Amino acid sequence: MRVFTTACLLFGLTVAASAQSPTTRIRGEVETAEGSTLTIKTVDGAAAKVALAPGYSVGGVIKATTADIKTGCFIGVGAIPERSGTLLAAQVFIFPESMRGTGEGHRPWGVLAVPDGTMTNAVVAEAVARVDGVNVLLTYPSGEQRVRISPETNIIMAAPAEASELKPGAQVVMSAMKQADGGYSASRVTIAKGGATLPY
Repeated sequence: MRVFTTACLLFGLTVAASAQSPTTRIRGEVETAEGSTLTIKTVDGAAAKVALAPGYSVGGVIKATTADIKTGCFIGVGAIPERSGTLLAAQVFIFPESMRGTGEGHRPWGVLAVPDGTMTNAVVAEAVARVDGVNVLLTYPSGEQRVRISPETNIIMAAPAEASELKPGAQVVMSAMKQADGGYSASRVTIAKGGATLPY
């Protein structure tokens, strides 16, 4: 088992999610943890048995706030277009400095079951706080996007995590491969810690 930088996993979950992939997104609560096998109660109430691959990786995410989104920082925003042309952020991931530039740009985001969902990984050029949230201008080499971050937006950042935290009650998310026996196999797991909302 390896501990890893959660930003690497979130990059895989958000940036690559728009590409065609045989993987299944599993989000939910660990019901049992027996050796390297987890039983997950998913957010839709189903049960999924996941075998963790040899050398699997574990990372965490913690809650962040709009105060953590500063001019010059690099963030990933999963969003829904608004009629005004602004993007309404469903999720914001604040990348650590070591991941600056990862997946930079603007592209479709197929994680949310909404038309025209987008993912933008970019630098915060400016951030203006308002009573109902924050308006952010994101810039990347080929353009810019204006994003509205509301009180309902899930704002998270990376945190360390250990395999020992994969126990009943843990909130987890992963991309997993369906197996012939109906179960799944995963090589990376993210744990939502300290009351953080699971990433999409």
